[in-house]
Amino acid sequence: MNIIIHPTYFPSIAQCVAMANADAVVFETDDNFLKQTYRNRSYIYGANGKLTLNIPVIHSQKNRQKYKDVKIFNDENWQSLHWKSLLSAYRTSPFFDYYEDELQPLFTEKTEYILDHNFKCMDVIFDCLQLDLNSSKSETYQKSYEAHSDYRFLVHAKKEPPQNFEPYIQVFGDKHGFIPNLSILDLLFNEGPNALNYLESQTLKTP
Repeated sequence: MNIIIHPTYFPSIAQCVAMANADAVVFETDDNFLKQTYRNRSYIYGANGKLTLNIPVIHSQKNRQKYKDVKIFNDENWQSLHWKSLLSAYRTSPFFDYYEDELQPLFTEKTEYILDHNFKCMDVIFDCLQLDLNSSKSETYQKSYEAHSDYRFLVHAKKEPPQNFEPYIQVFGDKHGFIPNLSILDLLFNEGPNALNYLESQTLKTP
């Protein structure tokens, strides 16, 4: 199966299930930037439950702005805040130490554009997962694709269909229960080398 999907900030488990089970992946890079999507946010499991990591971006004065043209607002110290949140959420997880050195540079090195940063994050994640993707990038925006299953709907953080993924052990699960479909980071830190097997065994619900 060939799919088209958005590159996002440490993708949701649903997005990773779609990618892990695809023969080929096309990343949508020529659409407009929209607020309240996974383009610049990610959800993790903190001590008080679901926690949002949001990358501040510079919105243009124009109504529409291409995703690839949106810059990160690096005057805010968001990287340090995100790293502290991850430490506080996952330092006691079974595999945090295992991936820490690979991930930490993403929270110290500055990147100008959000799309470039997301690709950097995804490259590191795929390396940690040992997921060898056959991927390419879109060159022009198309509303529909005949040759690809369209998973671009998974970019909407507020409007995605609920997923019935199998529960796995989470750090604060005894406090708040299982929270499905968080960032891939949650699965990676809790399941480690088994994360890819988990992704390949799940079934994705579509609208």
